[in-house]
Amino acid sequence: MHQSAPHEHPHQDYTAADDALFSKVSWRLLPFLIICYVIAFLDRINIGYAKLQMQQTLPFSEAAYAFGAGVFFIGYFLFEVPSNLILERIGARKTLLRIMFCWGIVASAMMFVQTTTQFYILRFLLGAFEAGFFPGIILYLTYWYPSARRAKAIATFMTGATIASLIAGPMSGAILKYMDGWLGHHGWQWLFVLQGLPASLLGIMAFYYLQDKPEQAKWLTPAEKAALRNHIDNDAHVVASASHASLFSLIRDPKVYSLSIAYFLMLGATYVLVFWKPTLIKSWGIADLFTIGLLAMIPSVFGIIGMVLIGRRSDKRMERRWHFFACAILVALAAFVIAVTQGNLVVSLTALSVWAVGQSSATPLFFAACSEYLPKKTAAGGIALISSLGNLGPAVMPSVTAWLNTATGSTVASLYLLMGLWLASAAILLFVLREADNSETRLAAAGGGAGARQP
Repeated sequence: MHQSAPHEHPHQDYTAADDALFSKVSWRLLPFLIICYVIAFLDRINIGYAKLQMQQTLPFSEAAYAFGAGVFFIGYFLFEVPSNLILERIGARKTLLRIMFCWGIVASAMMFVQTTTQFYILRFLLGAFEAGFFPGIILYLTYWYPSARRAKAIATFMTGATIASLIAGPMSGAILKYMDGWLGHHGWQWLFVLQGLPASLLGIMAFYYLQDKPEQAKWLTPAEKAALRNHIDNDAHVVASASHASLFSLIRDPKVYSLSIAYFLMLGATYVLVFWKPTLIKSWGIADLFTIGLLAMIPSVFGIIGMVLIGRRSDKRMERRWHFFACAILVALAAFVIAVTQGNLVVSLTALSVWAVGQSSATPLFFAACSEYLPKKTAAGGIALISSLGNLGPAVMPSVTAWLNTATGSTVASLYLLMGLWLASAAILLFVLREADNSETRLAAAGGGAGARQP
């Protein structure tokens, strides 16, 4: 088997021309992908805002809303790996057309929900159709960026989630408040339609705007295509070792499942806050829906800034583990402050902003670390497997915290639980990737040669 030899290229030296090339790639791809992710995230989280008004017309229990929020991720789990493997086979254009068009239709159909059964079915279908979008884009970016530039690219793409959080509050609050009763429909019904249909339109646009691989990009010159291919092929973190030569070996790798557990804990905690944030702000004494939306926007501003700055610092130092650990510490401290201040609006919002910095920055660091650990030949299945298993966290944790809040009559216990989830996730990542580095060092010392990943 032919193997690349990353040890011959331990470091990539970038010229001004290389910087200009990657800037060109970024300006072509990332703005569009960010917009797609904004819509994806809006359709995923708007149930947290719709719930504030749905409870007045569809009095589902707290457990029903929590299960409806979580069942999305069951569909996501079941269809994510197949979707990512299909992307690798048919390309990003056809994949994005399929998943975005379909989830836009389903997201809009949420306006017709009348029963819990309908609610659960549509949330499940939304997860099934959206499955593969996020890991697919992460995989797609590996076709265009070497590892030294990947964390920044992923972090920039992921600002879409934070931008969505930024605009979701005031946009959703305004729709709920000012469109309620328009043409005989409730505000929450308009919320689902206005935030759902853009996904279908963007799916069609993606088919005509994107290219599956750099070689197909008419907006790159032949020299630029060759330079880009050279950087990707000679990436210092590209691995094709015998121990990771197949997806089968990857599935048997316990470190993959350890990373999945870390992502399970982190993502479960993340989405509890995402779904819970409007209700949490309301519990601090804010009744007006539009005001709740405006206050929810403040932490997101800090999240966007923190995500880009921390991603840039991580790329500069080529270090992921300790940056991720620092983000987890920020979240844990913020959760502790919110728990002990008991709803002081100014202090709680400040802590929530610190929380947003840690939370927004952690995911791109996590996937940058995973993409560097996983070999190129199995990255498609590996990233999707970790993401798929991890997405069971949001399927479970909203229901756990809903039960905990009901049982204790307070949110304090849930906040301490979220602290523990984040710290456990960081501890696992530190240990697993340290062990991965150590095992590769031992392999190289024993003559593992080209099969060892360079630090």
